[in-house]
Amino acid sequence: MMKFRFRRQGNDPQREKIKQDLFAFNKTVEHGFPNQPSALAYDPKLQLMAIGTKSGAIKVYGFPGVEFTGLHKDTATVTQLHFLHGQGRILSLLDDNTLHLWEIGQRETGSHLEEVRSFTIPGRSGIESTSATRVTVLLPKLSCDLLAVGTEGGGVHFLELPSFTLLDKSLFQDEIMQSVPEEYKCGKSLGPVESLQEHPQYPDKILIGYSRGLVVLWDLQSRRVDNYFLGKQQLESLVWERSGNSFVSSHSDGGYMVWSVSSSTPCTHEPVTSTITYGPFPCKAVNKILWRTTESGAPLVLFSGGMPRASYGDRHCLTILQDSQHVTLDFTSRVIDFFTVHCTDRDKDFDDPSALVVLLEEELVVIDLQTAGWPTIPAPYLAPLHSSAITCSYHISNVPTKLWERVVCAGQQQGTLQTHTNWPICGGKNFAPDPKQQELLLTGHEDGTVRFWDASGVSLRPLYKLSTSNIFQTDCDHNDSLNQASEEEWPPFRKVGCFDPYSDDPRLGIQKICLCKYSGKLVVAGTAGQVIVLYLSDEKSDHMIDVATLDLLQDREGFTWKGHDRLPPKSGPVLFAPGFQPVVLVQCMPPAAVTAVTLHAEWNLIAFGTSHGFGLFDYHRRSPVLARCTLHPNDSLAMEGPLSRVKSLKKSLRQSFRRIRKSRVSGKKRVLVSSPSSKVQEANAQLAEQDAEVTPVQRRIEPRSADDSLSGVVRCLCFADTFLRDGTHHGPTMWAGTNSGCVYAYALDVPSQEKFSEQSVEALLGKEIQLMHRAPVVSIAVLDGRGNPLPEPYEVSRDLAKAPDMQGSHSVLIASEEQFKVFMLPKVSAKTKFKLTAHEGCRVRKVALVNFCSVASEDYSENGLVCLTNLGDIHVFSIPALRPQVRYDCIRKEDISGIASCVFTKTGQGFYLISPSEYERFSLSARVITEPLCQVEFDRPHDSSEPSFCAVSPQANGTHKAQSMGESRSAGDAEVVFDEVSPLSSPALDSPNSSADITLDTTGELTLEDVKDFLVTVDEAENNLRNRSEEDGRPSGILIN
Repeated sequence: MMKFRFRRQGNDPQREKIKQDLFAFNKTVEHGFPNQPSALAYDPKLQLMAIGTKSGAIKVYGFPGVEFTGLHKDTATVTQLHFLHGQGRILSLLDDNTLHLWEIGQRETGSHLEEVRSFTIPGRSGIESTSATRVTVLLPKLSCDLLAVGTEGGGVHFLELPSFTLLDKSLFQDEIMQSVPEEYKCGKSLGPVESLQEHPQYPDKILIGYSRGLVVLWDLQSRRVDNYFLGKQQLESLVWERSGNSFVSSHSDGGYMVWSVSSSTPCTHEPVTSTITYGPFPCKAVNKILWRTTESGAPLVLFSGGMPRASYGDRHCLTILQDSQHVTLDFTSRVIDFFTVHCTDRDKDFDDPSALVVLLEEELVVIDLQTAGWPTIPAPYLAPLHSSAITCSYHISNVPTKLWERVVCAGQQQGTLQTHTNWPICGGKNFAPDPKQQELLLTGHEDGTVRFWDASGVSLRPLYKLSTSNIFQTDCDHNDSLNQASEEEWPPFRKVGCFDPYSDDPRLGIQKICLCKYSGKLVVAGTAGQVIVLYLSDEKSDHMIDVATLDLLQDREGFTWKGHDRLPPKSGPVLFAPGFQPVVLVQCMPPAAVTAVTLHAEWNLIAFGTSHGFGLFDYHRRSPVLARCTLHPNDSLAMEGPLSRVKSLKKSLRQSFRRIRKSRVSGKKRVLVSSPSSKVQEANAQLAEQDAEVTPVQRRIEPRSADDSLSGVVRCLCFADTFLRDGTHHGPTMWAGTNSGCVYAYALDVPSQEKFSEQSVEALLGKEIQLMHRAPVVSIAVLDGRGNPLPEPYEVSRDLAKAPDMQGSHSVLIASEEQFKVFMLPKVSAKTKFKLTAHEGCRVRKVALVNFCSVASEDYSENGLVCLTNLGDIHVFSIPALRPQVRYDCIRKEDISGIASCVFTKTGQGFYLISPSEYERFSLSARVITEPLCQVEFDRPHDSSEPSFCAVSPQANGTHKAQSMGESRSAGDAEVVFDEVSPLSSPALDSPNSSADITLDTTGELTLEDVKDFLVTVDEAENNLRNRSEEDGRPSGILIN
């Protein structure tokens, strides 16, 4: 009999050292496109780009892999950004009217962004109101020693840089108005300062543009106006021509004007030319214009806005004009700002722009201006993950080279209107080592697409896009014909960018993805019960898709589907480009959203589940193997579908009635007479509440009702080669877990590869386990005799992984929302368990088995169970012993979408959405970390004083909180320690993966699981019952502790 002793909770120093070498929590990098961008800046000397957001973040990008982030102390919108060229400094203006100076600093790990000082423009007492000093425009001079600040009141202030010292050189409207002709004054104000531009040849002169239309050339040295330009249209922006002999102004009427600058004519009434490109009907304002000279002769004119109000007032456009060439870039989101990458050397005569960079509200678009047709340049980062809303994600570690090259090749053939010119924003140096392995992140989207991303490094790079809508009859073809018919219209629109938030049919949405990286087989499942099997092909193909229908209700009476219809598949052959090509479509009936899917390529099997049941399909023979209905008789909500309007009302009414019923029942149990015993009970209850507040105790898990709605939802599926029939013969099995805490285990008879086409796969129900608390089953995993997870299909047969231990007894790890439990196979007897505890309730949301490699030794690693709870914290447990290792706060508990989107990798990293367009990447492993390691070299002549504070790049969503073992445990102040456990120096038991026998954790309440065994013989069953009744003196049955 096993001896055990109690000791006070303490930490083993040797084990703590091992844990430090294995586990470390870091939020490393943000992938995707910044949420709600609001400002853009570019440094042509350092070749860096900065983007500001409405949340107060500043993100700097250069060469792929060069990126760093700063976050203002206050959450305010960044309205303007400006680089101090070549100095590694950035000026930011927030909507609270504060100016901030940021510097790129150097650390051992590389460059980072830190704020050094801030400034607010003071008002003139009694003269200017607060709104009058609101900053409208900033102009840092190219010498980087002076900042001109235009305000809403029409004043221009000057600050010394980098000290933010206000100089006594302020220019106000009354000084300008003194020299303006009387007929122009008309008693009206000049309005806010709309634009400030430094003269390209004379740095002491700046062009000041006022909202009313007046433009003046101001000499800083002599403090006088050199030239007046009496514009009559409301001004939007100004830009100099390179020589300084002329400038261009854009206006609110949709036009732009070219003005000549001459010292002989100090007052100019009319422009040289005035053009309304999309007139003569009323047009929207031209918000910004750029005028770039080229060696070929004709200037390149680029402007945003200016579209005809009536016809295209709702379009987001940017126009490119050069000679007879005219293109109107048509975007699907608002233009925030844009710039050109061009020659800034003053010795050169021409701008010769090479690229146009456009920041939109939902994506970044870069146009190659040196290639005929002005094609787009694919971006190596800042990809719009949310081009269609993300519905699911799937990560593959250690992708084989052959599969990687085939996916990349298929993706390259998809870029029809793209050029492969070098990325123009290439500042800084990336010191991050090349990734040791290739990683793929697959995202499923609302429009039925699956996108493949290179997740190996800091930059999340798009590789390939798979669309599933072309195998169904939708409205896509009709929309395409409309687009083709409108190609010849005026203006000459060209659709640019990939952000498209509108889905042709919500039923196309991808819900689950599963990929076999060794065979190139892919399974995607959607919202309307469609399960598609795809093969990877290097050649295009024109073929028909085999369609099979699987009825999961199995003719169950009394259930009528009230949700959406199935997607009708196309009847004829379909042309598919190289890449993943559909071969089989399995349609679940009723067509409810698929909630779980898994694939075993060696056995040619896929398993899938919905809210009604689960099915098993042989895609090689195109034949169904199994269909099992999991509906409870009261599961009426499962028949209404996700789009039912009455679903939420019925649910809330049902919950209200249950609360009323419970309150009546509990009211009957109360003691009405104030007796001494009742007072004692009240005192005990108060003491219990006080104790509960002081010490963390194991939470009482209330059993769930069997008639809870949606109890038949299949939450997880898995295949495993293990012992289910008996302890000596192993074979293929399939496991399914449901929302009601029920686990089904099937023994599969899979023919050998030579007989795949001749014999069919057969499935026989082996075990049925009902968790007594009926908590939803989140994950099922089978462990071998050494407590390690079973290898993936093909890994052993291709000598890519060590063969599992088939000598010792296997076990199955069942993770529910309430607890983790390990059962021995094939008897399904409980071995150990762990119940998560929290004061306010804690439920498991995501679970993964992860291999953690040690920093100290490449040869040492441990397998761990990683779980994310509804409180946003991450726990790591050893397997199969289920000992708590570490706990980290990762995601805010209010961020429900972030928790729901989290996906773990097999090497200890993870991703979750911090916005619809951004993934936060984090690492739980001390060894496997993907983070930026970059450096920017710059020349900074003006050394600033000691920084007021240093803002280390803050985490976007959550904090790093390492906790000791005492904070991680769920038991009380004492723990059970078994005498058999030897010191940690023993290699056999050093790892918690040790297969040493661990008895069932009996802290807290005991639960009984109802296990039905459908594979034992009559004699075995009689012997088991006889032994059980003799040993325990209990009634014979198949209940276990």
